[in-house]
Amino acid sequence: MNIEFDFGAVLSEWPLLLRGVAWTVGLTAVGTVLGMIVGTFCAWARADGPKWLRAIVGTYVELIRNTPFIVQLFFIFFGLPAAGVKLTPEVASVIAMVLNLGAYSTEIIRAGIEATPKGQIEAAVSLALSKSQVFLRVVLPPALKKVWPAMVSQIVIVMLGSAVCGQISTEELSYAANLIQSRNFRAFEAFIVATLIYLALSVALRRLLDWAGPKFFFGR
Repeated sequence: MNIEFDFGAVLSEWPLLLRGVAWTVGLTAVGTVLGMIVGTFCAWARADGPKWLRAIVGTYVELIRNTPFIVQLFFIFFGLPAAGVKLTPEVASVIAMVLNLGAYSTEIIRAGIEATPKGQIEAAVSLALSKSQVFLRVVLPPALKKVWPAMVSQIVIVMLGSAVCGQISTEELSYAANLIQSRNFRAFEAFIVATLIYLALSVALRRLLDWAGPKFFFGR
C-alpha cells in the first residue's frame, strides 16, 4: 500500500493559513491583555477585597475553572442570543478567552500576592503610600515575578485553546486547516501543517513573554 503525501496542495492555500495565523495571534493578544487585567483585579479581590466581592469572584473562578472551554464558548455564542444579546463569532471568542484566562490567572496571581512578605507591605504603608500604590508598586511586581512561568504556560494554553473557536466559525488557524482539507481532501497534510504552525507559535509566544515579563512588568 503506497501512501502519497501532497503538502503542496495545502501550502498553495497559504493566504488562508496566513489569515488563520493572523486571527489566532490577534485573539491571543487581545485575550491575554484583557484576561490579565481581569485576573489581576480578581486576584486582588480574592486576596484583599471586601467579603461580598470575594464571594462573587470566587463563584466566577470556580464556575470557569470547572467547566470546559467549549461549553463556555457555546454558552456565550448560542446562549446569549436567547437573552437578546447577539455577538459575532470573533467577539464571542474574545469574551470566552478573556473570561477563561481571567479565571485561571486569578488563582495564579493570587498565589504570588499571598507570598508577599507582610513586612514589605507594612514598610510601604509606613511611607504613607495609598492602598492602590502599595498594591501596584510593592505587591504586584514581585508577585508577578514569582508566578510568571505559570502565567506564561497558561497564556500558551489559552492560545492553543483558541482552536476551539473555529467551531463557531471564527476564522483562526484550525478553521483554516479544516476549510483547506474540505477543498482538497488532504486532511492529514492540512492538520500536520497546522500542528507545526501551532508549535512555532507556542515557542515564539513563550519566548516573547519570557522577554516581556522582566522588561515591562516586574524588572529583573
